[in-house]
Amino acid sequence: MANRPAPGVVLREGDRGELEGLVRSRSARAGLVRRARIVLLAADGVSNTEIARRVGASRTTVIAWRDRYQRLGMDGLEDAGRPGRPRKVDHAAVVTATLTPPPKSLGVTHWSTRLLASRLGVSAATVARAWRAYGIKPWREQSFRFSTDPGGLFIGGVGDSRHAHRG
Repeated sequence: MANRPAPGVVLREGDRGELEGLVRSRSARAGLVRRARIVLLAADGVSNTEIARRVGASRTTVIAWRDRYQRLGMDGLEDAGRPGRPRKVDHAAVVTATLTPPPKSLGVTHWSTRLLASRLGVSAATVARAWRAYGIKPWREQSFRFSTDPGGLFIGGVGDSRHAHRG
């Protein structure tokens, strides 16, 4: 028996405009745009195999998103929560620790991932993930530096050298 093409998806009232807006959007997440394209193509009667070819997905993925839209509507196109153990380390706490200067005894101007990780008792990867999530780059001179100058002449790594070396 030959495979019959799947029937077109029937869009709910007002969804076509919203889906087309998502497809045209420059700020929407790529996964959401892809799902919107799948649903629009399915509504236009395009076969699952052709939709998969056009959007660069598997036929199984196309079928799954068609079904999910039919069951849940536009809400079904959003990302579902991911399974797994919840995070134990609060990224905000790592960032807060990053914003406090390292002890003078260390003789450094900023935290490194390994140095801060050893201080907090977490892995360096955890610190790196927190920094990435918040866009923090302590190693960038222009944006992030604490003074290690004991006299306080060089605040933030910038000082007036004319007064620092009087003879």
